[in-house]
This record gives sequence, structure tokens and C-alpha cells, in this order.
Amino acid sequence: MAELFEADSYMIRQKVLKLLGEEFHIYSDESMENMIGYSKQKALKLKEDIRVYSDESQSTELLTIKQKGILDFTGGFGLVDGQTGDSLGSMKRKGLKSMFKDSWVVLNSEGNEVGTLGEDSGVLALVRRFVPGMALLIPQEFSLKMNGASGKVTFTQKINPLVHKLVVSGVSSSGIDPRIAASAAVLLIAIEGRQG
Repeated sequence: MAELFEADSYMIRQKVLKLLGEEFHIYSDESMENMIGYSKQKALKLKEDIRVYSDESQSTELLTIKQKGILDFTGGFGLVDGQTGDSLGSMKRKGLKSMFKDSWVVLNSEGNEVGTLGEDSGVLALVRRFVPGMALLIPQEFSLKMNGASGKVTFTQKINPLVHKLVVSGVSSSGIDPRIAASAAVLLIAIEGRQG
């Protein structure tokens, strides 16, 4: 199994000053000494197409995350295991609710809701959106909860106006499929991070 899927916590760092497409490096911790994953978001696509690899050589694809529709306001993204080609389900924004507090649902491959991914606090979400400068002072925190899992995975934004970082924690101890957790983390930094 890939090192990324064995880690209980890790950090994703967005590459600075990338003109076309986005690149994200996934490290075992904030020291950034041990890279355990690499993600690339293709540029100039009508539908988002994000790939997660074991490293920068891109020889081993771990995950594929693809937007389902071109004009999909709710942001439906199919999640596929890059090694087996099996569907892991999908993640979809909760439409209008996400305008005030970032909220997603996790669906299984049959389309049934099996989990949620949401911002920590509705009040803090509103403050971050509508009070100038507060997004730099109050970091976003998200929680991923899945039906049948004993715990949750936490995603915490690191405040830095020049470098976008996201710390993921509690993966293996949560009982949540690490592939779903990694997909959620990459979506948060790539899609929600763009709004910041």
C-alpha cells in the first residue's frame, strides 16, 4: 500500500507561482523532508481533472478525481482508485449551503450518502467570508465524518498569504478509508483553496 494511505497525518503544500495548472506536494509532516505524494491539476480544462501520484515522477497513480459535469454548481467529483480503477464514490457540494459554510456530502458508488465533509463552524465561516482580513487570522478547519467510522479526519488550513498549506490528521485512527480522506484533502486545497 502507498505510504500516503498508511499515514495518520500529513501536510499538503501548494506549489508557489505556478502559471498553468496546480501542483501539490504531500509530505509526511511539516518539516517537508519526506514526500509521500504528489498531485497535479490539469490546466485549461472545462471539467476539473486532478491526479494524485506516489511521487513527482508520476509513474504510480494513486487517485483520480474528476468533475462530473461542465456546469455543475454542486461540484460533483468522481473518485477512482488509480491502481485498480475501482470507483470509490463521489463528493458533491451542498449547493447553496456552501455559499455560507463549505459543506460536502460523500456518496458511495451507488449514489447513497455515506458521509459529510464540512467547515468547522458556521459563525466562523461567515466571519471569514464577510469581515475583511479575517480569512488571514482565522484558519479554516474541516471535518470528514463517515457512516460506520469511529472517528473523524480533520483538515486544518495553515495561515500564510504566500503559501497554501493544509494539515490532515486522524486518518488511520478514524476508521475512514484513507483514499477517501486523501481525495477530500486534495479537493479542499485545490477547489476550496482557490476561493480564498
